[in-house]
Amino acid sequence: MLPTEGFACFPRQTWEKVLSKINKAVVFMDDRCMESLHWTGGASLLFDSGARNIKQLSSFESGGENDPKAVFVVSTVLKGRTADIIKDIISLSSFQYCVVFTSVPHSVHLLGNNVTADLEGNTVFEQFEEKLCEWMGDMNYTAEVMHAPVVFAPLTQHLHLLPAFSDLFPLLDVDLETINRKKPEKRRFGSLVDVDMHSLPPELQIQVKCLASALNALFEFINTREESFSVGPMSRLIAGELANHPQAKNRRKAAQNKASIVFIDRTLDLTGAVGHHGDNLAEKILSVLPQLPGHVTDVQVDMLELTHLKPTVDTQSILAPGCLAQNQSATTRLLWETMLVAKQKEAVMEVRRQLVEAASKENLPIKMSLGRVTAEQLCSYVQLFRDSWEALESHSGVLQLGLAAAQTLRHPTLSRWDACLAFERLLLQALGDSDLAEVLKQLLPLIKSRESETGSDSSELSMDDLLVLLVYVNSLAQEVGPSGAEVDDRVEKMEKELIGALTLRLTQETKLSPLLQDITGVSSPEELTMERAHSALENVFETLRGISHARDHLKQFSSVYNPSDGVHQATYRPFLKQVLEEIFNPDKRECADIEHMSGGLTDLLKTGFSMFMKVNRPHPSDHPLLFLFLVGGVTPSELRLIREVVSSHKSGTQVLVMATRLLKPCDVPHLLFNTDRLKPDIGV
Repeated sequence: MLPTEGFACFPRQTWEKVLSKINKAVVFMDDRCMESLHWTGGASLLFDSGARNIKQLSSFESGGENDPKAVFVVSTVLKGRTADIIKDIISLSSFQYCVVFTSVPHSVHLLGNNVTADLEGNTVFEQFEEKLCEWMGDMNYTAEVMHAPVVFAPLTQHLHLLPAFSDLFPLLDVDLETINRKKPEKRRFGSLVDVDMHSLPPELQIQVKCLASALNALFEFINTREESFSVGPMSRLIAGELANHPQAKNRRKAAQNKASIVFIDRTLDLTGAVGHHGDNLAEKILSVLPQLPGHVTDVQVDMLELTHLKPTVDTQSILAPGCLAQNQSATTRLLWETMLVAKQKEAVMEVRRQLVEAASKENLPIKMSLGRVTAEQLCSYVQLFRDSWEALESHSGVLQLGLAAAQTLRHPTLSRWDACLAFERLLLQALGDSDLAEVLKQLLPLIKSRESETGSDSSELSMDDLLVLLVYVNSLAQEVGPSGAEVDDRVEKMEKELIGALTLRLTQETKLSPLLQDITGVSSPEELTMERAHSALENVFETLRGISHARDHLKQFSSVYNPSDGVHQATYRPFLKQVLEEIFNPDKRECADIEHMSGGLTDLLKTGFSMFMKVNRPHPSDHPLLFLFLVGGVTPSELRLIREVVSSHKSGTQVLVMATRLLKPCDVPHLLFNTDRLKPDIGV
């Protein structure tokens, strides 16, 4: 099996161990594992293997009186909250046989239980098996605990997300301050680049080690020896952990295939993550359609068009939503990939073509029309299927993707996308001509133009949009315009003015978005005081200042901005494109910003010898296979960019992408302002 084929089928392979145990069992699963399963084959994988029922991992769930067996699938450490929930479920049930799968390996469970010695066997798992029997009420009942790395969600054959790590995000200056507070003054870190693994809180250490373990399992499955490279402080820690993974030594000796893996920190380019420049259908679908409950990546597609029901509150509650994860046929997989990586115009034309082809196959009375694809046209094609159950079932995947496209194209908030894009372009040009204070000043009128409570303009920017624009500006701020003490004073003064204007705007909101609820810590506008709003926004601006210094340590990739030269306008230079151009540079020159991470004595010896003689250091383009791992997420626009750069260089290298999540602009404020990056949720 080729490594690329192995990569495509590895997520399914990780579930085989689980599937072998679920016959006649009630399966309880946490949201992260549920999302991995969702993209790997869905609930039918479990039901086809004999599962009786699938339930959420919750203290309010239990098995029935006639359910003797339970299987638990979790992405967390088996202690604390996770253990309590499992205990609650078992206590309310009549199980005689319990199997627990965790994606956290036993070696990391030792760290989670403060055991530093390398113990023989699976002591922690064995102790948990005893607890399971205790909770079932009979020590002679059967309990099994084992590890299964069910953390991969295959969005396409060339892209895997890892939902269990969707909130793992590179650290910022505010996090460095928190780390330094616990250290003696003389031993404090000067920058994030200096932070080592042992200085991180245990929760973050556990998550990094789990990620390295999952990647090691992938390389083991595809029989590959990898060279690890990193761009950015968090990537450096993950790449170092993978390079020194204890189980990887033997694999690397015997592996028949070779590959490079380059980890890249998302914080080095937040301009690309929040920008609305991407002419991409999937990005817009993910931004405007409601999220599928419990999921980070998928959305709810309204299926009403496939029925003759009238749109009422009752019909909304009885009709299950559709989604984007369609892997029943090669046709739907290909259509989804086109929607994900092609330009919007090409993607909607492909959606129309697939709907026409499906209708023709079923001999449905389709009226062909050329020219621009509209939402109404797509809906009219979809409605042809609603009177034929067989046709509907045969093409349900294409119909759901078609409806997702149609509902996005006619969504009332889509006009805000263009409004954000227009403001971003204005700010991009202004950054070259003015200092940061002047650019920030241009945001004041946007903040003060309050939406009227009756029938507001749908293109009016919301508070969430304004936070996205602030991230956009601050991600570019350090490298453009003049700098100095006087400029810093003016910026500080302008920031205070912005905080004041935003505080007033925030307290006038009639409804708080989920992001604003998280930032302020209140669920309704009535609870929001002026003091609380002001304090929350001060914290937001403290984080924003750190963003502008994220590239300070870089030598070659320190800018994502092309200034205007009088002929051409100022443009954004995608960070990822710069890194790829450097990797595929035919000269294979050494780049200080792409650090090679290696483990073991041999590599130390090589480094020592290189002081006396010429030693060729490993280069990311040395091997026919290159993995890109985006720590903090990748955008659909970047997926197209990767494809275009690789294709233009004709290097013969196959590039596969992994990321912690698929990003839309509004995800970034959540990850910046509302995520405890130092203490991720490990279920304890």
